[in-house]
Amino acid sequence: MEAFLGTTWDVFLGITVILAGGAAVMMGQAIAQTWRPSWQVVIYGFLMAVGTRFLVYALFDGSMLSPSGYLADSAVLIGIGLLAFRVTRTHLILRQYPWLYEPAGLFNYKER
Repeated sequence: MEAFLGTTWDVFLGITVILAGGAAVMMGQAIAQTWRPSWQVVIYGFLMAVGTRFLVYALFDGSMLSPSGYLADSAVLIGIGLLAFRVTRTHLILRQYPWLYEPAGLFNYKER
């Protein structure tokens, strides 16, 4: 697993999932609150993964240029960001247009 991630499992969990994942939640919320399109979460997620790889390299002597580690970081951060984007966008639509839509779960809404 260390060869795939470019670091150990606990460093991946701590840096990528917890630290950068929290930043990805805030990124997804910010993009949704400013009514920007969801594809921007993907671009910013790839950029955030570069920073995450640098932190793993600088702090824990991990591999900076691990393509599989970069893709794993990117996939996790983009997934978390898109999840936060969808929840926030659904909340905004339901709050701004209560006469048009009603909740249909955490991630969706339906017409009245």
